[in-house]
Amino acid sequence: MRLPRLLTAFLLLGLLAPMARAQVPVPVPSSPYEVIVPVGDTSEALRDGAFATALGQVLERVAGGQDLRNKPGYEDALKGAPGLVQQFQYQRAGSGIVLRVKFDPGAVRRLIARIGVPAAGVKPPVLVLVRGSDGSLLGQEALGPLAQAAEARGYTLAWPDLADAPDASAIAGADPAALAQVTRRYHTGLILIGNLKGGSADWTLVSGGKPLPWSDQAVSQDALLADAGNALADRLGKQLNVIGASISSGKLWVGKVESAQAYADMLAMLRADPAVREVSTLAAANDGFLLAIKASMPPAALAASLAAGGRVIQGAPHAGADASLQWLH
Repeated sequence: MRLPRLLTAFLLLGLLAPMARAQVPVPVPSSPYEVIVPVGDTSEALRDGAFATALGQVLERVAGGQDLRNKPGYEDALKGAPGLVQQFQYQRAGSGIVLRVKFDPGAVRRLIARIGVPAAGVKPPVLVLVRGSDGSLLGQEALGPLAQAAEARGYTLAWPDLADAPDASAIAGADPAALAQVTRRYHTGLILIGNLKGGSADWTLVSGGKPLPWSDQAVSQDALLADAGNALADRLGKQLNVIGASISSGKLWVGKVESAQAYADMLAMLRADPAVREVSTLAAANDGFLLAIKASMPPAALAASLAAGGRVIQGAPHAGADASLQWLH
């Protein structure tokens, strides 16, 4: 299916105008259904090929990072990519051209279901707090290579308010109050903290309240940033890209649920998650609840996925539970 001729003409004529202006960095898409891909020119053949490439990235995101290439119907799905496009725009990027593509979210989810992949939900964005060699917090324009590498692996990034950024040291220390503030402001439990030091960098990925530190060296700052984007994708992939072949049953403990409203909010969060099929309360003790869970992933993977959203963090092991979480206020 082709895009309507009128829409295509409008986008080509009306939105190519910025290409004649001074070159500016292309903003990173904030929606998991939106992708930026490079193109050689504005021809229809290259555009359709770019649509297929973009759809492949979006499908991987929505499927929780699974490799769908061997799934029946996947190749046919890519051929039909133009029919799923909701909006597209050509933009300048450096000395070349990129195509910004946004797909219809409902159509993508229906396509995933037809391919036969269990729902995994869309991963939350990763909040990026990176300081340069001079100690200043870097913004989106300075971190382009990091964003591009992460986007290519199916992860979107969130950018802090540089004038009022969260406390990186408190987040790296897994302080619940600092993590709760990030959840309220940026709607995620995934935070990448970085400190650039010339040809080296120290990184900490905080996922669901658990800090994962590492260091890196490279020949340039751009290489350091690109390496970091791939490294965060590797680390998150091991935690979040776990989809069971069948429905798993288990027990989940959630602590620090200190009010009736918190209990109701906690149950609502669980029931809204696409991986959760059934949830019921088995027992309560002090400020915690033991829950029976049926989901499309094992309990430990489900706990990591829930914690990535920011409403909970992973907790210490609890007797009788397969996984443990702590509610954030």
